[in-house]
Amino acid sequence: MVLVVLGIASVARSLFSPPNPPQPAEPQPPAPAQTTTVTSTQTETVVSGSGTVSTVSSSASTSTTTTSSSTSASPFPRYLVANVSSVTEEQAIFFNYPLEETPNILVKLGSASEGGVGPDNDIVAYSQVCQHLGCDVAPLAAGGSPACDSSYKAPGPEAYCCCHGTVYDLTKAGKVTSGPSPRPLPRVTLEFDSSTGNIYAVGMGPPTIFGYHTGSNDVLYDLQGGTPVG
Repeated sequence: MVLVVLGIASVARSLFSPPNPPQPAEPQPPAPAQTTTVTSTQTETVVSGSGTVSTVSSSASTSTTTTSSSTSASPFPRYLVANVSSVTEEQAIFFNYPLEETPNILVKLGSASEGGVGPDNDIVAYSQVCQHLGCDVAPLAAGGSPACDSSYKAPGPEAYCCCHGTVYDLTKAGKVTSGPSPRPLPRVTLEFDSSTGNIYAVGMGPPTIFGYHTGSNDVLYDLQGGTPVG
């Protein structure tokens, strides 16, 4: 009977106890080496198979060079307008840019102005074509009068359109101060070479010149429909 009881107990243990009890998980081998490039710090963190971490400098010269070349490229010609020695407050200089068909005016205002270049940051240039209906504007010094209205006295450096009386403030990016023009006068982007005194036209600011997709801020229209200056 004892043997029978012991046999029954043995069978019961085999039914209710797992034959292979769980074993602790074996440690996993280190992950393969990983390479991570951290753009913001321009470094590379390398994790070797043994877990050792090392930092290697990463050059950003490629991206920097690409950015520089993309931003410096311009479809506008670089055009010599005048030398600073020939620019005076009494006499405006007239020139065509960026096309041979589009006239502009360059003036020395006598005080630093928005977009001004030269030793005193007071030399600016604008399209001569009024943004109202395309008439030519004339520059006026402070206290000057337009040919069409001797009673008018300019309170400051201006461009005046005799067709319909639009007045542009040349010290404030060609802002309209009176008259029917719906837009400011397009400004020519100037570059001053202090080593030679040369003043170059290198681009146009918005809006587009009147007659070249009028009213658009895409100044590339200024390069279409004519011959670029040489």
